[in-house]
Amino acid sequence: MSEAQFKGNTGDQLTTTIGVHLDTIVARNPDHPALVIPHQNIRWTYSEFQTEVNRFATGLLALGIEPGDRVGIWSPNRYEWVLTQFATAKIGAIMVCINPAYRLYELEYSLNKVGCKAIVSAPSFKTSYYLKMLEELAPELAHCEPGQLKSEKLPHLTTVIRMGDDSSTGMFNFAAVSGMGGDVEFARLEQLAAELKPADAINIQFTSGTTGMPKGATLDHTNILNNAYYAGQSMHFSKDDILCIPVPMYHCFGMVLGTLVCVAHGATMVLPCEVFDPEPVLQAIQDENCTALHGVPTMFIAELDLPHFREFDVSSLRTGIIAGSTCPVELMKRLISDMELTEIVIGYGQTECSPLNCMTAIEDTFDQRVTTVGRPHTNWEVKIIREDGSVAEYGETGEVCSRGYGVMLGYWDDDEKTADTIDAEGWLHSGDLGEMNADGYVKITGRIKDMIIRGGENVYPREIEEFLYTHPNIQEVQVFGLPDEKYGEQVAAWVQLKQGADLTEEQIREHCAGQITHFKIPKYIKMVSEFPMTVTGKMQKFVMRDEYAKELGL
Repeated sequence: MSEAQFKGNTGDQLTTTIGVHLDTIVARNPDHPALVIPHQNIRWTYSEFQTEVNRFATGLLALGIEPGDRVGIWSPNRYEWVLTQFATAKIGAIMVCINPAYRLYELEYSLNKVGCKAIVSAPSFKTSYYLKMLEELAPELAHCEPGQLKSEKLPHLTTVIRMGDDSSTGMFNFAAVSGMGGDVEFARLEQLAAELKPADAINIQFTSGTTGMPKGATLDHTNILNNAYYAGQSMHFSKDDILCIPVPMYHCFGMVLGTLVCVAHGATMVLPCEVFDPEPVLQAIQDENCTALHGVPTMFIAELDLPHFREFDVSSLRTGIIAGSTCPVELMKRLISDMELTEIVIGYGQTECSPLNCMTAIEDTFDQRVTTVGRPHTNWEVKIIREDGSVAEYGETGEVCSRGYGVMLGYWDDDEKTADTIDAEGWLHSGDLGEMNADGYVKITGRIKDMIIRGGENVYPREIEEFLYTHPNIQEVQVFGLPDEKYGEQVAAWVQLKQGADLTEEQIREHCAGQITHFKIPKYIKMVSEFPMTVTGKMQKFVMRDEYAKELGL
């Protein structure tokens, strides 16, 4: 069969809830290090971690949080985030991940869209004053008892739990909630362990759509616990691994491929900093002898480019996951030679897949790790389809679709958008363009909406980006389309040069001449020092497109 459709390996599936799995891991190795957070002086064994999770879980029960209730979490990476993740799982509440970068309008929308009954919030971070924003949306907090909020703008929200030692009117303190559970709540916690089902919804992740309002991808225990378990297997994870997690917890990369991977295998979680900062990441790797490190390409570049990078001992590293975008060849070479990440793997997927559906293997060749995103994951199948829905041939570009245990339950309270994304046969349509070879390796070539149509020719930005990366002076490049009266669209590129490098727009075009087809050579080139991107490190081409079109008067 030459159709581009491939099934990954079949593996045993975990059939418990996250809470039961955590208890199993603790019983197996109670004194093993579980959670290390240098910036909060946290160093807990699995037994201590379980105790803290249970204390907060019973506190939530004491506040009247029931299975199925939505509990928001709005914070950078802190121990309270991890406790909330596992405590809500234990009582069957649905944790709602709220982007730490959200402002008032987005916060109001997300809390109301899924009907959050409670929110756990950090006081502030940098210029984000979380509690002040909550007080602005719900001024009633100034006059209500904690847990008794009745807000005009946030009608579902009754309870605000704040992190930190200070007190705020109308809010509970996190530590106080952890002390509220009594015998009744602890008995209820045991009862729930037997009652909750792996197919129960446990997490809502808002997908950062490039157009329209965010959609609430709803995931269950089976989705995320197994995705974490299989990702760990791909990295050959064991209890002896120590994973450095500098990626944001509010996203699947942090909470599924980070903390949950560790708990799935009884390994150690290390959260080096509240938000990504290369120096504390390297310090934590050295101090904790981390064996694994996650990140998007821009994070790894920032670590390697730190002026005193060589002063840190990173020799304990062996593996980790790069996700968010394809890993450039030169970066992969540096990761292997300078960071000793000889077994680093590439992950590809989307929130709606919990999140990985493809992954490279430790055993894959260098070429397979830099030109593809690997093969379908354990218990997944992937196909490439044409516009008419038929399966493409090997090597033919089409939409990447996937099917398996990890496909989300749907978008919260949005049957129409769910039906647009998951078809009647259970295939999830990604919106990504890709191709597959005869061995099942998938290459991502762009987004359907990113494709440039210039004078009737389909131009795939990823192809041009890969070529431009071959220039020794180019650090990062993003290619997108701009409107054009004659051709419909023209190719534009934003280029970031390596430190100390010098390169003109004309020299870039000369580099392209005779190497790539004339209509693929960027007509517009802008030198930039940074790119607009999401908190998870995904480039926002739509922002670049709008800004540049406005700047050029198009």
